[in-house]
Amino acid sequence: MKKRFLNLEEYGISRKRYKELAGFCEQYPEWKRELAMKDSAIKSSQLTGMPVARKITDTTGDLAVRRAILQEKCRLIEDVAREASEELYEYIIKSVCYEVTVAHLISYYEMPCGQAAFCDVRRYFFYLLSQRKQY
Repeated sequence: MKKRFLNLEEYGISRKRYKELAGFCEQYPEWKRELAMKDSAIKSSQLTGMPVARKITDTTGDLAVRRAILQEKCRLIEDVAREASEELYEYIIKSVCYEVTVAHLISYYEMPCGQAAFCDVRRYFFYLLSQRKQY
């Protein structure tokens, strides 16, 4: 399937920056899965009876840091989607993160606006995301 790029020149976003932002958003489902899988907060070292090097690791701390990073990335996308449009934020996330087409959003999910209006909101979402996401 050929992917169509949004024209974001009026927002000062280059095609390369758009591709970066779109790639960032497309990782959202992976982050959500990883957060669901890594829900155990307590990890301990394995006792196998074999000698180990004296490398001290804090697996619980590492897991907590990783979860915090993933939660912050997910929260960024969700907050920007809500700011772009409170009533369409679920559709924005489905469109930009899960690559659901606008036609599918309208026909299957019964999105309450047309294609042109949704594309304007999606452009505004990428503008806001570009402002908030650090390079």
